[in-house]
Amino acid sequence: MGLGRLDLVGKLYQPAVWPKVATAARGATPDAPVVVDLDPTTFCDLACPECISGKLLNQGRLTPARLAELADEIVAMGVDAVILIGGGEPLAHRGTRRALATLGAGGVAIGVVTNGTLIGQNLDELSRYAYYVRVSVDAASTDTYGRFRPDRQGRSVFDRVIGNMRAFAARKKGALGYSFLVMTREDGTSNHHEVLAAAELAKDIGCDYFEVKAMFDDEHHIVGVADAILESVESQLAMARKLEGDDFSIIDSSTLAALRAGAGRDQPKDYATCKVANLRTLITPSGVYICPYHRGNPKARLGDAVTDSLPVIWRDADRAVIDPRTDCTFHCARHDSNLELDRIEAGKGRELLAADDDLFL
Repeated sequence: MGLGRLDLVGKLYQPAVWPKVATAARGATPDAPVVVDLDPTTFCDLACPECISGKLLNQGRLTPARLAELADEIVAMGVDAVILIGGGEPLAHRGTRRALATLGAGGVAIGVVTNGTLIGQNLDELSRYAYYVRVSVDAASTDTYGRFRPDRQGRSVFDRVIGNMRAFAARKKGALGYSFLVMTREDGTSNHHEVLAAAELAKDIGCDYFEVKAMFDDEHHIVGVADAILESVESQLAMARKLEGDDFSIIDSSTLAALRAGAGRDQPKDYATCKVANLRTLITPSGVYICPYHRGNPKARLGDAVTDSLPVIWRDADRAVIDPRTDCTFHCARHDSNLELDRIEAGKGRELLAADDDLFL
């Protein structure tokens, strides 16, 4: 079928999710989301200066018992996919291994976004159950990694992360991704010069894809870069694409595409409700939120997964608390999906795909 990993519009037309998509297109809420983003913990073993969740870190976690219950609730509800992610490091929670096993055995597709330091302790479950594991590396050398992704003692753990990725690559059933966030500081310090070297390392490790992203500010607006830096990144990516083959691809994120197109800081929206919010949600220790862009935003909090069951929160949530016209002026990766849901409602959608490929809408 050939759906791209970031073809979020095309993914709407997969047979397994179509009944929920059709319900969301009408502005209604299906019995369960297609995708749940799940933050088991806010704790992290790294201290990245540019972390977009920095203000939310180290403020609590779900108890192992509650995380296990949530995994059971997600399976029972009929959620299609879960992304273990976080303000914190999801693999740092001692209950994550059990959650991975419960979700995987329950037929839920699992994605994991991690800093890679703790892959080794979770290798059995990740190798067996993960549809994909994406590691945020943002460097190709020990020194650059230490400047942008130091641990809490200020050290570089680059070699450990790369070693963990190699171990996973040797055993994985799903995909392994190498994520590179282009960062530039006011003093001129940057990691952009290592894009090509990182892509080469990703292929050597055995990664399935290499993804380059642009940086966000604290409110999720894309941070612009100097023309010379963008030109350097583009030149390196052109060379990196020569590495592509059946088992390795280079992926441009929507944020990088926006930079390339000269898009401004804002992304105007003319719809008052987010229909994608009927297909996805975010669970964190501090609450259930309408989406990851609004992690920690009290206005976007839909409930408390510590005290209430997920089915009740999902059923009773008021998703109209967020108005994309005023609350989502940043570049949203699912803006085009919202526009497509409107087209589906108007009877102008596409034909369904023949089979399912990637349920991570």
